[in-house]
Amino acid sequence: MEYRLAIENAPSTIPGGTGLLLLHPSIGETDRIDTDFLKTDTDRFLVISTRTTAREVEQKLEHYDVDESRAVLLDTLSVERGYSRRKQENVHYVSAPDDVDAIVDKTREFLESHDGKLRISVDSLTEMAYYADEDRVYEATEELLSLLEANDAVGLFHLSKEVHDEATLDRFRALFDGVVDLDVDGTVTYEG
Repeated sequence: MEYRLAIENAPSTIPGGTGLLLLHPSIGETDRIDTDFLKTDTDRFLVISTRTTAREVEQKLEHYDVDESRAVLLDTLSVERGYSRRKQENVHYVSAPDDVDAIVDKTREFLESHDGKLRISVDSLTEMAYYADEDRVYEATEELLSLLEANDAVGLFHLSKEVHDEATLDRFRALFDGVVDLDVDGTVTYEG
């Protein structure tokens, strides 16, 4: 299965099973890239949010005119921070961003229970590494990429290039089929 890709300077399509790494500056405007990725040529998508709550993700989707009826959100912050959690069919919770096993399990459930063109967004690996250790996040990323391949889905994984050293960036970069690099000035380059 081919998926259209709406990211400037990137290929116009990518095959199912593809994982893309989005390298970005800490203050980079990733929302536009993320939402364009999610709303193009997609039947259902999962947002794994380790940086913001489900409510904030819903606001982002609404702001960028993404069809929320296609969305499933995995909120990893609200439980740990003690926020109230509104029970909704399309919102799931895990205890904290370092609960990488639960994140992988919920992603597997999403991919195996939906048909059609499926996308996931992981926002962000940097936040997961802040809460969990880098090795566990690396292993979880490998598992998520395997799930994409097994289910003919595609994914976009955020990683801040200002937080991690070059060796860490290279280590994660090597896992992915393509790298979208967002510069501080908004320039986007692609390496496949």
